Amino acid sequence: MDLTLRSGSDDVVRIIERPGLWMDATALSDLSAQLRVVASRTLAEGSLTYGVFSGDAAHMKEVIITLVTRPDGTPIAFNALAIMQLDLAPQPTEVLHLGLVMVDPEERSKNLSWVLYGLTCFLLFFRRQFRPIWVSNVTQVPAVVGMVSQMFSGVWPSPDQGRRTLTHVLFARQIMAAHRQTFGVGPDAGFDEDRFVITDAYTGGSDDLKKTWDDAPKHRDDRYNQYCAERLDYARGDDVLQLGQMDLAAMRGYLAREVPKSALLALLVTGALVALRRIVLPAVYWLDAGQSWRILRPYQDRRP
Repeated sequence: MDLTLRSGSDDVVRIIERPGLWMDATALSDLSAQLRVVASRTLAEGSLTYGVFSGDAAHMKEVIITLVTRPDGTPIAFNALAIMQLDLAPQPTEVLHLGLVMVDPEERSKNLSWVLYGLTCFLLFFRRQFRPIWVSNVTQVPAVVGMVSQMFSGVWPSPDQGRRTLTHVLFARQIMAAHRQTFGVGPDAGFDEDRFVITDAYTGGSDDLKKTWDDAPKHRDDRYNQYCAERLDYARGDDVLQLGQMDLAAMRGYLAREVPKSALLALLVTGALVALRRIVLPAVYWLDAGQSWRILRPYQDRRP
């Protein structure tokens, strides 16, 4: 998936799926440079060199980049959503990690959260024939904890009326055992399985993302602020690991609460086009007489 659409009247949104599999080295380097521009505007000091900032194709094979730019091409925000394969019975399960989100401080009044957190999940949900998609989130920011709790279904942990299931526990164990590098958590960080809190989390390349309680953006609903203040040690550098789903209920809530009315029609049209690719392209391939089928050769290759 590589598509472009408008957000509001000015900004351009580009969603790029698994660029490490099909972009050449120059294009990957340019994409990483755009992400670093946003990071340099967001971080007061320091720099990030892991994952999508490196420009390495190996790190770009399992990510989906949502990049927001001004009409002149200046990048102002992005989300690097990671695709994690969890080895669980009866079959492997794919989890979309909401990943690293950064917004230029001068652009934070534009309400880009519906683009950066929900848009890509919504389109993938369309493409997968409305089958639920598991998502994960690692953060210490109360505003993000609240946003994820409200946008997705069955989110745990959360101050809302959620509950921890065995699936939550099994997913969390797999993520912490095999995917710490996805969100820059070092091997020495601990994990409190009862509370889903990662202790001393900023030791694996994400050091410059660590925030104090005063610096962490707060949610307008104080429940989420109190939740984070009570459970996370900001001096040590704790994170909360959240797990939830994009399903039909979450999709309805996303369209009703998060998406601006001015963008609703364009979003539905884009979702329909993404879904049609799963229908039209297989049909085209099925009817292609140039494709071989076991002992049946393409018509133009037949010999007497």
